Amino acid sequence: MSKRKSSIQTTTSIDDPLEPNLERAYDLVMQLMAIPGKTGQEQEVADCIILHLRDAGAPATAIKTDNAHRRTPIPGQLGNLALRLPGTIRAPRRLLSAHLDTVPICVGSQPTRQGNIVRSANPKSGLGADNRAGCAVLLNAAIEILTRKLPHPPLTFGWFVQEETGLNGSRHLTKSLLANPQLAFNFDGGSPTKLTIGATGGYRMLVEIEGLASHAGGAPEAGISAIAIAALAIADLHRNGWHGDINKDGKHGTSNVGYIFGGEATNVVTDHVALKAEARSHDPKFRRRIIREMEQAFHRAAKEVCNVNGVCGKVKITGHLDYESFLLKPNEPCVQIAEQAIRSIGAQPERAITNGGVDANWLTAHGIPAVTLGCGQKNQHTVSELLNVAEFEAACRIGLRLATATESL
Repeated sequence: MSKRKSSIQTTTSIDDPLEPNLERAYDLVMQLMAIPGKTGQEQEVADCIILHLRDAGAPATAIKTDNAHRRTPIPGQLGNLALRLPGTIRAPRRLLSAHLDTVPICVGSQPTRQGNIVRSANPKSGLGADNRAGCAVLLNAAIEILTRKLPHPPLTFGWFVQEETGLNGSRHLTKSLLANPQLAFNFDGGSPTKLTIGATGGYRMLVEIEGLASHAGGAPEAGISAIAIAALAIADLHRNGWHGDINKDGKHGTSNVGYIFGGEATNVVTDHVALKAEARSHDPKFRRRIIREMEQAFHRAAKEVCNVNGVCGKVKITGHLDYESFLLKPNEPCVQIAEQAIRSIGAQPERAITNGGVDANWLTAHGIPAVTLGCGQKNQHTVSELLNVAEFEAACRIGLRLATATESL
């Protein structure tokens, strides 16, 4: 076994009673990353976790699921998974959470280690460390507690489904599954010393443009091009600063048209185009303004593209809020405790706010303030994704301290 070199200087040692079994943690994350499990197809991943929990002595009655997958936009194989343990010490219940699913590009992952880095040996797939590394941090902490009978507060370990397509598992969570935790620590991507205390809110929309088909060579003037309407609208948004990085009147947000589908032949004026777009901002009021500007741009473009008979295009826009923004105060107990846990391994915490969504958005909306920590994942959602083993090990140390309420040692 090669010697591990860490970019995070810690003060732990193998004699520390709170030092987790890192060899097992590494084996767990390698096993989990190799399992296919894109959004909606998390059953095999959950089965693997349940098997390890049962082997470690978790009673079947402590392992629960909800029916969130019956309410999500994508049909799923199972709902959110939880392990609930009564406390051996009197303290508020704590939740440690992570999401089970990966993005489709990670199907086919072949985790392979080179030095301190794990990548997929399959050049066409991502690694899936987002977020199987988070799943492994939770699983290893649970196994430590179960097998070593470590003292701990009341605990819930939660593995959420369908995070990657809009945080839908945590959004449709049955709150009773978690047994009313007062403190929550969510493990996802990035550095284990980075504490995400706030995240943006995201809104997604479907834009359906109706034009009129005609022969593109014989009678183009009789048609109404849905593609032309889409092009004009997107150009309008770009030209006026409402697409991409948006800065207006001291307010900030983002928008993106990320999907366009329409047309089947070059000799036909396209009569239907569907687009999927999003708007994000930490400021709900400004996000609503971005949405309004996007909607108005498409409606203006539809009125601008008319045929020789004066008939113009039509636009139908539907949308929904994926998740609302949140910002925890620096003195929020979960933030303070997470910072203590990071310091307890000899590292320095750093607070951050993200322009992406995390399960903590919905946990906080459900009344469970949650801070998010990374597990050493880099370049998520790409074939260049990697896992920094030293940072993953640090996350395992932090996770065990949070689970045992001994983070300030």
